[in-house]
Amino acid sequence: MQAVVSISNLSKTYADGHRALKHVSLDIACGEILALLGPNGAGKTTLISIICGIVNASEGSVTVAGHDIRTAYRVTRRMIGLVPQELTLGAFDTVWNTLCFSRGLFGCKPDPAYLEQLLKDLSLWDKKDNTLMSLSGGMKRRVLIGKALSHEPSVLFLDEPTAGVDVELRKDMWALVERLRESDVTIILTTHYIEEAEAIADRVGVISNGELLVVEDKLALMHKLGKRQLIIELDTPLRGVPEQLAHRGLELSPSGDRLIYTYDPLNKDTGINSLLQEINKAGLQLKDLQTTQSSLEEIFVSLVRAQS
Repeated sequence: MQAVVSISNLSKTYADGHRALKHVSLDIACGEILALLGPNGAGKTTLISIICGIVNASEGSVTVAGHDIRTAYRVTRRMIGLVPQELTLGAFDTVWNTLCFSRGLFGCKPDPAYLEQLLKDLSLWDKKDNTLMSLSGGMKRRVLIGKALSHEPSVLFLDEPTAGVDVELRKDMWALVERLRESDVTIILTTHYIEEAEAIADRVGVISNGELLVVEDKLALMHKLGKRQLIIELDTPLRGVPEQLAHRGLELSPSGDRLIYTYDPLNKDTGINSLLQEINKAGLQLKDLQTTQSSLEEIFVSLVRAQS
């Protein structure tokens, strides 16, 4: 699939010498949802700010639909919508006027029907005549999303969009994201809620200390890096792993009633069958068996720890 956003060898060094990004290269396909995960200060917001034309890169290049973000700034900025982390809104204007003004800033013709539907999708239609200062924090967050979508962008950046908001807004937001995906809008989001990335993203990128550690299909990443464990529940607790099973690398739970076997699901021979036979020969009685797989959060933590 053709890349709508193409990032090549992108770096950013600030005046104080801090390197926020280090040679980041990434292609983002039309209509995909890419989740960028990383600890605070990893470089996620800097990357988004450069693509959106807010911050200048020190090295490298970015194109949006083939247009360079520096030489064709007006064209690329028109194609991009941004929902920032901060609640950057005025106080005295109304919700409706805010969206109309934002749409006009990008040179779009008035389209009351589109804005009405957008406000309804964000559960803001009944607040359209309210001043921004009268809204709750969650409602203001919805207005920011509305502003970002007011000019019908083809690429949408969501920088920690659900941080500190209620569950209802989070559900509304992800429902809207799914509808946008159906209309081929490309969505790049940063989030601390890893379960959200696990639920809706097509691909996941992990950034730490300004470096892009990995970018891969979500399920492929979990399959490749996520270890699986066979948990063997015993009928009678043990004080230690039996000597005849020591070569298997088994872990014994603190309570002594579970043996834990870690294996690679990509290997044709996982060793489970022979392990169960050896357990039977050792005279152990089994009570239950279950398997678990690493979550995306565990993979993320392990990648960041390995880099630090």
